[in-house]
Amino acid sequence: MNVEQQLEIIKRGTVEVLIEDELVKKLRDSEKNRTPLRIKAGFDPTAPDLHLGHTVLIHKLKQFQDLGHHVMFLIGDFTGMIGDPSGKSETRKALSKKDILINAKTYQRQIFKILDPQKTQIVYNSQWMEKMDGAELIKLCAQYTVARMLERDDFYKRYSNQQPISIHEFIYPLIQGYDSVALKADVELGGTDQKFNLLVGREIQKSYHQDPQVIITMPILEGLDGVNKMSKSLNNYIGIDEPPQEIFGKVMSISDDLMMRYYELISDISLKDLGTLKENIRTGKDHPKETKKKLAIEIVGRFYNREEALKASEEFDLIFKHRETPERMEEKQICWNEENIWLPRLITMCSEIAKSNSESKRLIKQGGVSINREKVVDENIEIPAKGEYILKIGKREFIKVRFSKNNCKENSRD
Repeated sequence: MNVEQQLEIIKRGTVEVLIEDELVKKLRDSEKNRTPLRIKAGFDPTAPDLHLGHTVLIHKLKQFQDLGHHVMFLIGDFTGMIGDPSGKSETRKALSKKDILINAKTYQRQIFKILDPQKTQIVYNSQWMEKMDGAELIKLCAQYTVARMLERDDFYKRYSNQQPISIHEFIYPLIQGYDSVALKADVELGGTDQKFNLLVGREIQKSYHQDPQVIITMPILEGLDGVNKMSKSLNNYIGIDEPPQEIFGKVMSISDDLMMRYYELISDISLKDLGTLKENIRTGKDHPKETKKKLAIEIVGRFYNREEALKASEEFDLIFKHRETPERMEEKQICWNEENIWLPRLITMCSEIAKSNSESKRLIKQGGVSINREKVVDENIEIPAKGEYILKIGKREFIKVRFSKNNCKENSRD
């Protein structure tokens, strides 16, 4: 594609491109010299799973990749042990090296559901930071002032409110900036909450006599509630490793307005077709539910395959349109020596939705649990621990439970 066509794709869904004229020049030089741009995005592996919110950046990386540029997926194993408090009112808890490496391995596997593994360079910033001696670190710290650091919004607020700021927190954006030096990045992508750190990267590159990177900030994707940032802690997320039917059902649960935002940020639909889609929804030519179903099929197909996506669509219709039990469901073999079992405990043992007995009781109170298609309303109910049951937990989770009493060791989940 020519530069203008590339720029149209690159700018799709972005919040800011700093500085756009520099990006145009880099693209023209790339075209002239037949040299791909070096595109960087960094992720601290602070949790083991990626969700759709993370894929906004990864999807933009894929667009650069499809345009023929060199994509560098940076895993911040070193910075993850420092902890970046972006948007937080206090220091983020740093993780251990062991936890970081465990999470990093899952990142590598999950990102290749989107990126081409043959065209993606995975790098860890410990590769250069662990080799940096004290003198080099002091030289790095000399490239920025405390006054400039206090321009960062969360630092400024904490300083004004006399809340503590640790020295190592000032070092975090410097190291993120030095990552761009080590990788000779032409472009760095990040969420809007990372803008300060990305700007520091430009300044650090200048200090090391490199052309400053262009910054592209992407919006923070709202979660299922349509209000808050997608987050596992808020339980408003769609995990890319979740079962196909769970991903499909969650996409179908979002609002019509949020659906269009998801289309813009994480769909492969062309800009022209997106405009047509919006107009058809506005005029009533296309029904929002069917449009949402197409989005759900696309997203599930990306992380699994089209066949799984279509099966998830069929199961969704069975459950919500025809009120039938899905053909495929998770099966659990429960070994239990007693005659009866308290239902909240059984739910906790079987389901990932309820992490404790109290959460299971809350689900029952809210009408979110059925046994063999009969809704349960008594949170203290005990059921016979024999035979087979089909549990429906929440809107979409179905589990087939079978009991056994042979050579049982007590089942429990703390």
